[in-house]
Amino acid sequence: MRRLPHHTQALRGLFATLLTALAVVAALVTATAPAQADTTICEQYGSTTIQGRYVVQNNRWGTSATQCVTATDSGFRVTQADGSVPTNGAPKSYPSVFNGCHYTNCSPGTALPARISGISSAPSSISYGYVSDAVYNASYDIWLDPTPRTDGVNRTEIMIWLNKVGPIQPIGSQVGTATVAGRTWQVWSGGNGSNDVLSFVAPSAISSWSFDVMDFVEETVARGMAQNDWYLTSVQAGFEPWQNGAGLAVNSFSSTVNTGGGDPGGPGEPGGPAACTVSYATNVWPGGFTADVTVKNAGSSAVEGWKLAFTLPSGQRVTNAWNASVSPSSGAVTASGLGGNARIAPGGSQNFGFQGTYSGTFARPNGFSLNGTACTAA
Repeated sequence: MRRLPHHTQALRGLFATLLTALAVVAALVTATAPAQADTTICEQYGSTTIQGRYVVQNNRWGTSATQCVTATDSGFRVTQADGSVPTNGAPKSYPSVFNGCHYTNCSPGTALPARISGISSAPSSISYGYVSDAVYNASYDIWLDPTPRTDGVNRTEIMIWLNKVGPIQPIGSQVGTATVAGRTWQVWSGGNGSNDVLSFVAPSAISSWSFDVMDFVEETVARGMAQNDWYLTSVQAGFEPWQNGAGLAVNSFSSTVNTGGGDPGGPGEPGGPAACTVSYATNVWPGGFTADVTVKNAGSSAVEGWKLAFTLPSGQRVTNAWNASVSPSSGAVTASGLGGNARIAPGGSQNFGFQGTYSGTFARPNGFSLNGTACTAA
């Protein structure tokens, strides 16, 4: 066997030692590399989705000062909240996370709007992170309307104040106390010129809680500020800051609306069971496609305010739609009927379509649900 010269062996040993050192450095860099950055939103009404089912919104409606929120995997935190407004007036904003529809922005796959009488339960949970150097409330905002609207201001707003810091109070005046969802609350009632407001204020701070939203909806109906044939359109949780607010956080949020209970007025109504079939015809070319979708109501009652939920395969994105609004543009999407075609009569159907792009191999969605109930493929 040929023996390598001494200096060659030394060089090889030095090279091996260098490779080992580089490997250790690479491992340390990999171990300490930061996780993928969260999404920060500073646009006045900017929003993003989390968990494929909720919308986080900045919703800076009451001030021109900068506000930014950072969406996390399970909630959001307020990272900048400049300026202040008088504490005897409206707050600066309502940074929040929601399930449902808010000014045409609907969360993916939501069952809302849903008729109140057709909702068996609406469990929700929240975990808040509070700060002491701000004036704010931490609150749920629950919206009810006589129609299954997905845009504009609803008729009645329910607020649940889980915390209150500073000299602020709800709209209207206190009308008493009530025990709802196992807790005692101050009850305030009033209006802001565009909608009625019923507020429930906790006597001391609640940092985390799980409850049924319908307990508060039923209390609102009992007080004559809503009716059972109205619609629940969104369940929101966040903060109303008057002064500062940076550092406030929703650590986690969940909201589910279970339909089919109560007296939904027959199958096919929002919040009730819906027998349906879906036809999904496509025209595909390299990198693009159109989809022509027909939704048929096979039930015996009309579907009011129809919403068809489905998940676009990976790589697909909606660029425009007709005869329905489709949002978001990818992932779990919801197509919602527009004013003139928001109703599907028994045995009738509605048609809509959209154009999109795709990467990789084209595929069709493999499941559809109408107002929360699975449909069969035609």
